[in-house]
Amino acid sequence: MTAVQTANPLEAFQWTPQPRAEALVIGLLEPFLKQDPFVAELARRLKAEGGVRLVDMIDAFRLPDTEDVRKFEDAGYVFRPIPDLPNRYVHEGGIFPPIVLVCNSARLLYLKVESVVDFLMAWQTPLPTYAGWPMGAVRKEGVSKSAAGVVFIVERHGHRGFASELSLPQADLALNVLKHSERFRLRRRLFEDPSDGFGAADELIDEAIKDLGRDRACDLFFAAEREYWQRRNRAAQVQKARQDKLGIGWANHDHHTYRSSRENFARMIGVFEKLGFHCRERFYAGHQAGWGAQVLEQPNAGVVIFADVDLSPDELMGDFSHDGLAPRDSLGTVGLWCALHGEAFLEAGMHHLECQFDFEALKRQLEEQENVKVMKPFTDFPYLRQAFTEGEIWPVRPKRIDRLLKEGRITVEQARQFREHGALGSHLENLERNQGFKGFNQTGVSEIIARTDPRAHAAQH
Repeated sequence: MTAVQTANPLEAFQWTPQPRAEALVIGLLEPFLKQDPFVAELARRLKAEGGVRLVDMIDAFRLPDTEDVRKFEDAGYVFRPIPDLPNRYVHEGGIFPPIVLVCNSARLLYLKVESVVDFLMAWQTPLPTYAGWPMGAVRKEGVSKSAAGVVFIVERHGHRGFASELSLPQADLALNVLKHSERFRLRRRLFEDPSDGFGAADELIDEAIKDLGRDRACDLFFAAEREYWQRRNRAAQVQKARQDKLGIGWANHDHHTYRSSRENFARMIGVFEKLGFHCRERFYAGHQAGWGAQVLEQPNAGVVIFADVDLSPDELMGDFSHDGLAPRDSLGTVGLWCALHGEAFLEAGMHHLECQFDFEALKRQLEEQENVKVMKPFTDFPYLRQAFTEGEIWPVRPKRIDRLLKEGRITVEQARQFREHGALGSHLENLERNQGFKGFNQTGVSEIIARTDPRAHAAQH
């Protein structure tokens, strides 16, 4: 189930495991694993060298239109056509690839990658190579053929179909993509007044949308966000190198987590909505937690955001994502992180990126091969497993510490610890989803928020 009619905003989205849909997808994948040596080797190396599962890399299936659609509908798939895919089925209650039915079609398996060219370079596939127009909204290439069907890799930039619908000539498109990619990568992040930073970002986004459209602008923006975060996190650098060796990049990203001060939260949500996001479920872990979150999704760009903020119970039922939140004297975990490092949208960058993995394989590989420690899981359900890598410690600007001390928001001893040892900054998150579960674990997330409070870390020194 996705959304339900309810007066309680906490119950507006109720995600549940979808075992029948998972069985359907695994059944469609199985012939490729058994009959295509390339797919079998790809699956083996993804897991052995990257801790990544092939099933999480499926972008779509294309099947003959002689297929009995009742088996898709029985598994929860619904008919949702788009302009270049008139016979398309999707599952709106979980994370599953769409199924497209085409007259006289061979059975096609599409696997998602961040860059078609990077994948082709990494694997040197034997099929003829034509990766489509550089900078195209969609690039795809056949990489293997067997009795099971044909395997394609696909690179997407804000477009869910398979035929690029571009309004600009190719040369103009490429120049605009490069221009706005660089502008997002180089955008100024350090401002004395964060509102000026949001205003500057608004201008860049408006210009990108004008030249490229909302969905492509969103895709470019978050590619730059991942890069900025990665440059500040060793675990991210290690894992990205492992995935680049396999040619997939960050194509397995699940969601991007931002932390915000109360006073800037609505402004941040507004920027995300400009980029095409819609607000999904709200998140709150009880009176003692002291924080809440808004989940947002941009379906065309394939990006999900988990936006954290200090929050009181009485504020939960209002529209805290749009009405605004007044500053308050005390700082919770999220507010203190922002006070120490800056807004995640600006100077600090994302708190973490969460990607889909084989949970145990990634943990073992990072710890045994890369000396990257993984924290105790904060979710360990059959359908959802989550754990952070140990936090990256960032230095804290003395000016920020002085301000917090003067305002009485930290103690003298905490100030000394932050000056001498820095404070917890960012993480990579190891996530495994099963049965297509699309939600989150409220109790577990509350626990990890508490365990990553900068004050708790400072007290250990």
